[in-house]
Amino acid sequence: MPRVKKSSASRKKKKKVFKLAKGYYGGRSRLSRTAQEAVAKGLMYAFRDRKAKKRDFRSLWITRINAKVRESGISYNNFIDGLKKANISINRKILAEMAVSDETGFNKLVQAAKESLSI
Repeated sequence: MPRVKKSSASRKKKKKVFKLAKGYYGGRSRLSRTAQEAVAKGLMYAFRDRKAKKRDFRSLWITRINAKVRESGISYNNFIDGLKKANISINRKILAEMAVSDETGFNKLVQAAKESLSI
């Protein structure tokens, strides 16, 4: 049976892990096993948080819209319902951006929502 040399393969594997562990503190960037564990954990967190990021931003947009809509004397729930009844389809990201930067346009949307609800 021929002799198998693994040095180049194992070096390549370690270099890949150390490259991902660059910037980690202490042994997490220098020791092979510790770096491997830290990288595995970091990749799991990255996967999980890519999903959580979407939820976090949606809740941020809803909070911004709600804060701005309440100044006009209507709740977020009624505002979204009014927009749907007025056949205005605009996503929450754009609504939140309008609430922050374009007050006149946002106020027109609020009025349209109120009219469709007949408040």
